[in-house]
Amino acid sequence: MAIDIKVPQLPESVADATIATWHVKPGDKVSRDQNLVDIETDKVVLEVVAEADGVIGEIIADEGTTVTAEEVIGKIEEGAGDDSSDASQDSAAEDKKEEKASKEDSASEQSGSGEKMEVKVPQLPESVSDATIATWHVKAGDAVKRDQNLVDIETDKVVLEVVAPADGVLAEITQDEGATVGADDVIGIVEAGAAASGSADKSAAKSEDNSAEQKDEGDSEVAGPAVRRLLGEHGLKPSDVKGTGKGGRVTKEDVEKHVKGQQSKSSSSSQSASQQPQAAGDRDQKRVPMTRLRKRIAERLLQAKNDTAMLTTFNEINMKPIMDLRKKYKDVFEETHGTRLGFMGFYVKAVTEALKRFPDVNASIDGDDIVYHNYFDVSIAVSTPRGLVTPVLRDTDKMSIADMENGIRDLAIKGRDGKLTLEEMQGGNFTITNGGVFGSLLSTPILNPPQSAILGMHKIQERPMVVDGKIEILPMMYLALSYDHRIIDGKQSVGFLVTVKELLEDPQRLILDI
Repeated sequence: MAIDIKVPQLPESVADATIATWHVKPGDKVSRDQNLVDIETDKVVLEVVAEADGVIGEIIADEGTTVTAEEVIGKIEEGAGDDSSDASQDSAAEDKKEEKASKEDSASEQSGSGEKMEVKVPQLPESVSDATIATWHVKAGDAVKRDQNLVDIETDKVVLEVVAPADGVLAEITQDEGATVGADDVIGIVEAGAAASGSADKSAAKSEDNSAEQKDEGDSEVAGPAVRRLLGEHGLKPSDVKGTGKGGRVTKEDVEKHVKGQQSKSSSSSQSASQQPQAAGDRDQKRVPMTRLRKRIAERLLQAKNDTAMLTTFNEINMKPIMDLRKKYKDVFEETHGTRLGFMGFYVKAVTEALKRFPDVNASIDGDDIVYHNYFDVSIAVSTPRGLVTPVLRDTDKMSIADMENGIRDLAIKGRDGKLTLEEMQGGNFTITNGGVFGSLLSTPILNPPQSAILGMHKIQERPMVVDGKIEILPMMYLALSYDHRIIDGKQSVGFLVTVKELLEDPQRLILDI
């Protein structure tokens, strides 16, 4: 029985897609859940997998074809591959013979000269007109393998990886690092099937290429694109810096600490060599272009300052009840749910309950209209090596504290590793930022447009407080709610903040929903 290979449902606001890469050809045996084809949209790349074991009977839509949701692009002959697939086996055998003959022909030539394939910038996310070449991981003349990451391309929102279209050699790099490019621009040429070197000592060259490739892959595992770029600016390798991240990953802070230590050593040695102050001409400075993400952050912050009537109100919380609750149940919680019990789960839970009671805080302004959202998507501010991002935790009203902790942890890991998708970055009705993890005692957070409010959490610090006429030392934390006064009045903002305070100071109310 033939099974249709169909285009999956496309993301919202995406009308069509393009067949990017077929990983199989007619006559190939496939296994259930094996990736058959990559389909590229304006926003993401979708993988289409086999629904059952069988043989590819027909490919209807070739690479480069524009397709729509649920369109049939190929067929699988279910259960084929035994007696019923003699023709397919013969075809596959002929293909193998031809492939073997072509390999022998190319081996007889000292250097292959296969088909030249263009390396193009992929389709950029919606509302993004151009991008910047961030990092080339290979250089002209290097051997590459199909689907090997060749270059990182940075947009205002995400980092895109461009992979090799086939095995061969990167013959040419047409756009260097730092160049501004648009969608479908040609940035390099891959010569399919070509050899990396035409010299007699091919085995030695191949060994060197493999070791270099392994080194690059190792570097990619211990340092993300932004960190590798920062290492390059200071002439360092990932092995030069001690990584403190998960699994020994090198973070931006590790690199900055290492560079600062080197500068301190250099300064002390120069001072010991000569007590005379250095001449002004010996001092230098370094000018580094802002990354696209940093530019985008700057634009949005200025937009928030200029386009909103922003005001901040403050309060403080006694964190002792939550700290006692965490201390009592943290081990049982981690054993039960597989994640540690932190503070952010309580913050998000309290904010969600307060948003239900104050719908204006969960609303936004669109022109002359106020848009009230009947769902609760909370953005969580995450510090990454590339800058501050705000991925979204969706439908928090339907989540338990354990679900929230797991979701926040996953978003933080993706942010650190540069793996956040565009969909995870878009939307959100309210933002929580926790500057307390960096030691901030008090701040006035800036709105995240088009949202109408943002809640800043801060450092928990013991302070003397008067309780029932007696002075007690309590762990206190300041809260700061910045809001758009065009839509949220003072009464609503203070009421919202007091509600969050009361829920956090009496966490049983969160459980009982009172």
